[in-house]
Amino acid sequence: MDTNGATTSSTAGGGSTSKSSSKKHSRKPIYSRFTQQELPACKPILTPGLVIATFTIIGIIFIPLGLVSLSASEKVVEIVDRYDESCVPSNYSNDKLKFIQNPSINKSCVRTLTVPKLMKSPVFIYYQLDNYYQNHRRYVKSRSDKQLRSVSDEKSTTDCSPEDKTVDGPIVPCGLVAWSLFNDTYWFSVNSKTIEVNKHDIAWKSDKEHKFGSNVYPKNFQSGGLIGGAKLNSSVPLSKQEDLMVWMRTAALPTFRKLYGKIEQDLQANEKIQVVIQNNYNTYSFSGKKKLVLSTTSWIGGKNDFLGIAYIIVGGLCLFLAVCFILLYVIKPRPLGDPSYLSWNRSPAGHPN
Repeated sequence: MDTNGATTSSTAGGGSTSKSSSKKHSRKPIYSRFTQQELPACKPILTPGLVIATFTIIGIIFIPLGLVSLSASEKVVEIVDRYDESCVPSNYSNDKLKFIQNPSINKSCVRTLTVPKLMKSPVFIYYQLDNYYQNHRRYVKSRSDKQLRSVSDEKSTTDCSPEDKTVDGPIVPCGLVAWSLFNDTYWFSVNSKTIEVNKHDIAWKSDKEHKFGSNVYPKNFQSGGLIGGAKLNSSVPLSKQEDLMVWMRTAALPTFRKLYGKIEQDLQANEKIQVVIQNNYNTYSFSGKKKLVLSTTSWIGGKNDFLGIAYIIVGGLCLFLAVCFILLYVIKPRPLGDPSYLSWNRSPAGHPN
């Protein structure tokens, strides 16, 4: 009897062990309304009236908004002048690269721009570059934000190769982005009177206050054998070098504009503006283009017809769909939730068509 009792007790013990182990290794998730998808939810029913009303409201809002945006864009006065080809002497027209790489050749040229209509101040001056891929991965990474912010990180040039250091020490600012700084210059005059160009406050406030240090000065910059672009004044801190800040904000697209300065006087209609351009920047080696842009602004920004046209197209398409749904609902109405349209109800055999 003792043996049977022992056997019975061991069997009972084994059963409880298997139950506890099954509980321990259970893959059943802990119950919650979230995991079981029992949270309250809103599932709107798309009735014909709701769909038609939605498309109509979107069309009524978008079309006037597009017309207002397009009107604001049309009020912007813009002058665009491509000068990279015109500023090359005729004897170098077949070898532009030789012209731009020869430091002994005078690179200045004069362009005349006609103001189409009144341009109220401020008139913004941009340089536009085409076919220039500032978004190239290696180019974008070739900089040191730590070095730009603090003089204590002067030697943080890990990502700046090949423009990281010289025999005299680290380059500040280092990297290909800074090395390729745009260096064409422009002088403007009307009726032999010089027009002053204001180059202050052309950079972002956050860049001046946080990204470029007031105690960081250019060092060993453009001192190597190969000069990439503009040089920097070594006695001016980076937080005051606004041309550099504008250039260091790399563009996402191969065609971009960057702010050069501002003209803070009105330009009258039909005035002739004489522009003396120092054509220094090399875009000929990669078939790039250079353009000088003078532009006013409106509440929507610079001249940009795309936004207004997009609003009008989307609004018009919504109104067109609303009319189509109205006609369909009137000509061939269909009861909401009619089960006779289900495939198994339309098939006499009880199988889907």
